Amino acid sequence: MKPLPSLDVLKTFLVVDQKLNFTRAADTLNVTQGAVSRQIDGLEAHLGYALFARQARGLALTQQGALLVAPLQQAFAQIGEALAKGAAQSGTLRVKCPTCAMRWVLPRVICLQNERPEIVVEVTASVSHGVDFSGEQFDAAIVFGTPSLKGVSTHHLFDEVLTPVCAPELWKARRGKMPTPGDLAGKTLLHPTRDRRDWLRWLNAYGYEGLPSTKAQHFDTLDLAISSAMQGLGVTIGDLSLIEEDLGARRVIAPFSLCVPSGAAYYLVYPERPAPSPALQHFAQWIEGEARHTRTHLAAYTKPIHQPIN
Repeated sequence: MKPLPSLDVLKTFLVVDQKLNFTRAADTLNVTQGAVSRQIDGLEAHLGYALFARQARGLALTQQGALLVAPLQQAFAQIGEALAKGAAQSGTLRVKCPTCAMRWVLPRVICLQNERPEIVVEVTASVSHGVDFSGEQFDAAIVFGTPSLKGVSTHHLFDEVLTPVCAPELWKARRGKMPTPGDLAGKTLLHPTRDRRDWLRWLNAYGYEGLPSTKAQHFDTLDLAISSAMQGLGVTIGDLSLIEEDLGARRVIAPFSLCVPSGAAYYLVYPERPAPSPALQHFAQWIEGEARHTRTHLAAYTKPIHQPIN
């Protein structure tokens, strides 16, 4: 009997089945398109038959490939349930969190554990904004975007609201005059994304086309851009909810009154099955309460506010 393929390879097969495209599957798995292609080629060689038919517009499951999908999905679900039960008995909650949200989540987790030392929360930072509970061993996750996971309990925390922020010493306010995008001319703009979409979204809402400065630095995460802004290296576009404490401590300031919701939001998600443990239920209630406090505290910063920009 042939040895079984690795779980990673089988998981890749299921993701490719969902996306029917190597590139989109690679984005989901946070690997290269070539790595996905090589895994599928290797799996097909191991099994001795083709799983996908390569077509001009994408991929299509072969008849033999289609026979594998349901049993593998069921097997991964059973493995996930077994591991979740074991984790629940260990007393440790494993929570995945995107790096951009760590500055909001981590201080609150430490506060919770100081108040309730019997609830151990292990937070894992990731550049991924989503989670796949069938393949990742987490009890819960903070996710960013618009989650559409099945069999998952979803709790809205707060919306992403964008506005420029910088170190106080970097911004010289003009007495008696409201700041405008023209005041950004000559300053270094710190971009949390390579495509500059967050700056352009905010400037578009202001009625300003293009970028007011040619000086720029690009980062892979919002957290890195905010940390650089705190050091006085430039002005970044920031999410007000994530920098609530930094604004309160004046590590950064928000010079402009215009705040623009991007249409995305942060959510707490966790599997509906098995039933959440008492520790997870307490964690969910607690973090929702923290999010309500953040939304209330930041209300003064979000007026006037524009509708999401498409």
